[in-house]
Amino acid sequence: MSYSISVVIPTLNEADCIEQAIASIRQHHDDPSRLDIIIADGGSGDPTVDKALGCGVRVIQAPLGRAHQMNAGAEIATGEILLFLHADTKLPPQFATHITEVLGRPRAIAGAFELQIDGSDRRLRWVEWGVKWRSRLNQMPYGDQALFMRSEIFHQVGGFPPLPILEDVEMVKRLKRIGRIYIAPAAVRTSARRWQRLGIVRTTLLNQLVLLAFWLGVPTDRIAYWYRTAPKRWGRSR
Repeated sequence: MSYSISVVIPTLNEADCIEQAIASIRQHHDDPSRLDIIIADGGSGDPTVDKALGCGVRVIQAPLGRAHQMNAGAEIATGEILLFLHADTKLPPQFATHITEVLGRPRAIAGAFELQIDGSDRRLRWVEWGVKWRSRLNQMPYGDQALFMRSEIFHQVGGFPPLPILEDVEMVKRLKRIGRIYIAPAAVRTSARRWQRLGIVRTTLLNQLVLLAFWLGVPTDRIAYWYRTAPKRWGRSR
């Protein structure tokens, strides 16, 4: 059995990579009639929208915020499966086959892919290793691993919660309450730009502090503000 798939990509000023992202999806899927690509743009000030339209995909405008954008994309999606992909991330070959296999496992409610970071620094391999074991042992993949699930499951859990940050973590928590989340034996390849801006060690530390604050119950609007401003403060301290 194969599913029709809607790939929802939230964007904000992604003109440098959106065409490559769309091309990689089509390259790794052999049945265009069962593939639906939706760009949910949050108000880009660069040519992101024009470039996406030039690729022949559907583009919608949505309120800024990844959760709002992904929910808006899901509302118009036609696929049996919803796959949420970051604009700087590329899907692996035969991703549709992997999705079918994952969702056919016992009690499977959702899935994601392993993570590969596009960079040669050996410390990035340690980041990948940590993601691998967190995902597999705790069933806690995050959004950069391309979460996917059946459309009816997405709507059953209420979509992504309208949080300013960590909407993917809260979504995974909801999904775990009703089934298992499996990791496909293939990796998405994501840009290293987040780690390059602040440095690998500082980026990893910041991510862990944000997650700790979330699990301790700190309001997400406060976490989001801290997450946005911390790199500027840390950057000046170099």
